[in-house]
Amino acid sequence: MKLFKIAILLTASILYAAASSWACEFKNKVPVNSLSNAFEAFKVVTAASAECGNYKAELDIDFKNKQPAAMAANPSQYTIGGISNSTIVPLLDGNLIRPLDQLVAKYGSSLTESQKIRIDGKIMAIAMMVNAQHWFFRTDVLGKLGIEVPTTYKEVLEAAKKIKKAGIVDYPLGATFKAGWNLGEEFINMYLGTGGMLVDAKNKPAFNNAKGVATLEMMKKLTRYMDPEYLLSDSTYVQKQFQQGKIAMANLWASRAGNIDDPKESKVIGLIDYAAAPAFKAGGAPATTLWWDGFTIARNISDKEAEAGFRVMMAGIDHKVLAANPDAAIWLSSKPIESRMAKGAVASAQGGAPSYPASAVTSIVHTQAGQKIVDYLTGKKSAKTALADMEAAYLVTAKESGYVK
Repeated sequence: MKLFKIAILLTASILYAAASSWACEFKNKVPVNSLSNAFEAFKVVTAASAECGNYKAELDIDFKNKQPAAMAANPSQYTIGGISNSTIVPLLDGNLIRPLDQLVAKYGSSLTESQKIRIDGKIMAIAMMVNAQHWFFRTDVLGKLGIEVPTTYKEVLEAAKKIKKAGIVDYPLGATFKAGWNLGEEFINMYLGTGGMLVDAKNKPAFNNAKGVATLEMMKKLTRYMDPEYLLSDSTYVQKQFQQGKIAMANLWASRAGNIDDPKESKVIGLIDYAAAPAFKAGGAPATTLWWDGFTIARNISDKEAEAGFRVMMAGIDHKVLAANPDAAIWLSSKPIESRMAKGAVASAQGGAPSYPASAVTSIVHTQAGQKIVDYLTGKKSAKTALADMEAAYLVTAKESGYVK
C-alpha cells in the first residue's frame, strides 16, 4: 500500500474571520457516534456536530489503541473515527475505513484540496486542522534572567542550567517523554532533526548509528532538568505543569495552546509564548514534525449510517464553528482563521520542519522507540545497546508483516 503524504501549508499571513451565530442545518435522524482524541479541537467539533441530533461523541486520549479493534467489529462500534496522519495507518492496513469520494462530491463542496486526504487516489479522510510540537516558554522567567528564546537544543541546555540555578520554577523543562507513543514521537522528532533517515529504500532500519546515539544522548541530557517522573509525562501533564507554574519551557503540541490560559486552571495567564521547535544543531531545521488531524468513516457500517456520519462531521467543521473558536486549533478551512496558537507551528514549518513520515514501517519504529529507549534513559543499558535492541525488535515485526525480506 502506498501511503499518501499530505503537504501541510502554513502561512503567517492569516486573516481573522469574525464569529457569527451558527446552527446545524442538517437534522440527523440516524444514530451515529465517534471515537477521537480528547483535546480542545475535537471538543469544539463534536459539540457542534451534536447540534445536528442523534450523535454521540466519545473523547478518549487512548483512542488510537481502541479504534482498530472497535472498527474491526462487524458492525463497527463507531461510525466515525477521529484520526491523524499516524493513527490512520492501522485503520488503512486493516481495511477498516471506506473511501469518501462520493460523500465528498455530494456534501463536501466547502472542503479545500489540502483537507482531502488521498490514499492511492481515493479520499480516505478529511483533515480539519494541522498540529506540531513547538517551543512553549515563560516570557517572565526568560526575561528576568536575560535568556534569549533557545533556537537549538544546545541553547536549551544552557538556558535550563541558568533557570535551575536561579530556582525560579520547580523544573526548567517539561517534555512529553511518557514511555510508549509519546517517547517514540520525541525520538523521531529529534532523530529526523539530525538529518537521519528512519529506514532505507528497502525498509531496513537506518537509525542504529552515530546520529541515533547523539539523539539519545541529547534526550538524556534534557531529562536532568525535568520532573524525575518524566516517563509518565504526556501532553496533558506538561500543560498542567505550565499552568501550575512548575516549568519554564517545553516542546509541546500546538493544540495545547488553545486552553493554556484557561483562568480556571492557570496561575500564569498571559505569560506563555510560542516559538519554533529548537533545531538539533545550529543551522538545522526545527526538530519536530508536522501533523494533521481530522476524521474518517468506518467501512463496516451501512451506507445510510456512513452518509449521516459524514454530514454530521461536515457540520462540526463548518467555517462558522471554527471561526468562533480560533484558538482551539490551527484550523484548515475554506477561509483563513487567525489564531495566536499558530505562531510556533508556523515558525516551525517555515524553518523547514518535515511532515511526520506516516507509514506502517514508521509506526513500527515509533512503537519500538517508545519501548526500548526507556532502558537507556533509566541507566539500564547504553545508547548503543538500546538502539540495537530497537533495531532487532523492528526487524522481527517488519519481517513478520512482510515489509522487510
